[in-house]
Amino acid sequence: MKLTYQLLILIAISFTASADTNTLSKEQSQAVDKIFSDWDKANAPGCGLGIIKDGKLIYARGYGMANLEYDLPNNSQSVYRIGSTSKQFTAASIVLLAENEKLSLDDSLNKFFPDFPDYAKDITVRHLLNHTSGIRDYLTISYLKGLQGDDFFTDKDVMRWLINQTELNFDPGEEYVYSNSGYWLLGQIVNQVAEMSMADFAMQEIFKPLGMSSTHFHNDHTEIVKNRASGYVPNDKDGFQISMTTLDMIGDGGIFTSIEDIKKWDDAYYESKVLSNEFWKTMTQTGKLNNGEDIDYASGLIVNKHKGLNTVSHGGAFVGFRAELLRFPDQKLSVAIFTNRGDANPSSMAYQVADVFLSDQYQVKEETSDASEIVESIIDSEEYSAKQLLGSYQLRPGMDITITLVNDKVHALQSWNSEEYDLIKGELNSYTIDDSGDIKFTFADLQDNSTQKIWVDQQGRKSELKRKEEVDLSNINLKEFVGSYYSSELDVIYKITLVGETLKLQMKNNDPEKLNLVDKDLLSFQGSMFQFKRENDEIYDFVMNAGRAKNLKFVKQ
Repeated sequence: MKLTYQLLILIAISFTASADTNTLSKEQSQAVDKIFSDWDKANAPGCGLGIIKDGKLIYARGYGMANLEYDLPNNSQSVYRIGSTSKQFTAASIVLLAENEKLSLDDSLNKFFPDFPDYAKDITVRHLLNHTSGIRDYLTISYLKGLQGDDFFTDKDVMRWLINQTELNFDPGEEYVYSNSGYWLLGQIVNQVAEMSMADFAMQEIFKPLGMSSTHFHNDHTEIVKNRASGYVPNDKDGFQISMTTLDMIGDGGIFTSIEDIKKWDDAYYESKVLSNEFWKTMTQTGKLNNGEDIDYASGLIVNKHKGLNTVSHGGAFVGFRAELLRFPDQKLSVAIFTNRGDANPSSMAYQVADVFLSDQYQVKEETSDASEIVESIIDSEEYSAKQLLGSYQLRPGMDITITLVNDKVHALQSWNSEEYDLIKGELNSYTIDDSGDIKFTFADLQDNSTQKIWVDQQGRKSELKRKEEVDLSNINLKEFVGSYYSSELDVIYKITLVGETLKLQMKNNDPEKLNLVDKDLLSFQGSMFQFKRENDEIYDFVMNAGRAKNLKFVKQ
């Protein structure tokens, strides 16, 4: 009986694509299924996949399980949390209110929330939409406060944290730095202007008119959700554990939806029965910095190119869910991948799916950026040996990638998150992380029998890492860093202790973790940098830069 039941589950997984949506050729469906073959199992989570072409859902199916406790397979009706892919729905709510003249995209943050510091007068709704406000990321703040993934906090807590930030990461409009705070604040603005919760507003103005019956902003973690897929992450026993959240924040995330529902949203991009052409023009208008530089972020959407073709997309990641909605508007092809496993990379997989249908339309010669031209100019036709690549390369202080040989394979270790992986050899001196080739490492500039640079290309976004200069830190007195340091903006005390020859950092009551000495007065901690300051040669405070939260001041107690 048990064997028969397991066989039925496997059959259910294999045939979650309905007959009227499967219009692919045998070769196409096999090519697509191969991308997800590792997930097509009855003992692992997976995803829902939707491929939309010319307004038709030409392939919709599930891979793996939606729920491992009840052996329920994923399918096109499974409902997933889609993380930051939700941001386009928050932006849509704001744009609809602007269309109805309930607000202006040039309104200041101070107009809605006068309790913010004076800098709010210079932040506009448009800055929030484009991630150019400079407001520190509240999820980063929660981590820096010492909160763990299972700690609970509310909208009131988030608002208090943000109002307590006396400075911004940068002046509004000067830079682009992704900030969940900006989109959470946009949700709070909708609550105020619409005089109802954004969850209710979006249901009334977007989801019901479009017939998206399985979609909602999930602002109550106790709410029952029909067909919900559970979220999972790998455990240390070659299996999985549940990864969900009790947080009720929406705006930066919070959308629950299905493959079949997202097809209706995709239809609305081309058909303006509910949402106007002007609405979509505003939604896809990319931001501009104060210096006139264009960025590729619009309103909850990234407007870019892939192999010469225009794209409109956004990914998402939160707890045990990962998502990607990728649209090629000129070809009227969209790929939606909603996963319920935290180790997934649906963005990479979405491009692999697109390759099945668009490879013959890709432009051989793409428009090259200055960075691309620089890379081409420094790459030598000579092939370097693996030993010539070894060493540490720095993106910026405290953010290094160390290249070693492990079992005769070129191996990379990232200092900021301790992630490590083997590199796969490509042409000449290029390597990739996996077979998709979405992230490519190119070693260059051979001097003194060692390469001096790595160019990292992430789907067209290129970063330069330079070989790290060796610094003699043997004479540094580690005891000078020991002490308690207080941040009024985070309202938290950091305790730095010395255990043997290792500096340790303790946040609240969490276990102490290792601090790394980078330079004379510079420590790093999981990608965060602590720059210490001295007076009369004695340390009195430090400034922390932690990616999406910068220039946080700590004073020694």
